[in-house]
Amino acid sequence: MTESASVSLTGDDLAHLHRCIELAEESLAAGDEPFGSLLVDPSGRVICEDRNRVKDGDATQHPEFAIARWAAENLSREVRADSVVYTSGEHCPMCSAAHAWVGLGTIVYAASGEQLRSWLSQWGVDSGPVAPLSIQQVAPTVESVGPIAELSPQVKGLHATYHGKGEEER
Repeated sequence: MTESASVSLTGDDLAHLHRCIELAEESLAAGDEPFGSLLVDPSGRVICEDRNRVKDGDATQHPEFAIARWAAENLSREVRADSVVYTSGEHCPMCSAAHAWVGLGTIVYAASGEQLRSWLSQWGVDSGPVAPLSIQQVAPTVESVGPIAELSPQVKGLHATYHGKGEEER
């Protein structure tokens, strides 16, 4: 993981992360957990985007997993390796593994899994049945950048809303 303090993000990087947060907002509005992600090809064009879709009972319907499957079906190995995934929250272990298996490039995330687990613990919410492993623990060859300090509060607010937490708990 590269901490945001040591990374200089471009305007395009920030725009992509803002779009991921918009997708997370769409997910929340649909009654789902607030996660959103997109895939940018080597020319800088957004070629795939998705949001969380787990509310109907399939906990594997994460946007990062959907993007990995889409990329495997639609892009050459070379294009996948030079593409970037932007996401509102750091990949979970399942999505990190899928990302690595299909050979996608860098991951840029607004909030880390560690931050999310801390927020959930603060709110007394169970963090789920999977070990809390970072991208680097699951896929050590995948470059990742995040969390992004200026965007993490927005992501925290979405999760607070999803878990019914008020302003004082944000």
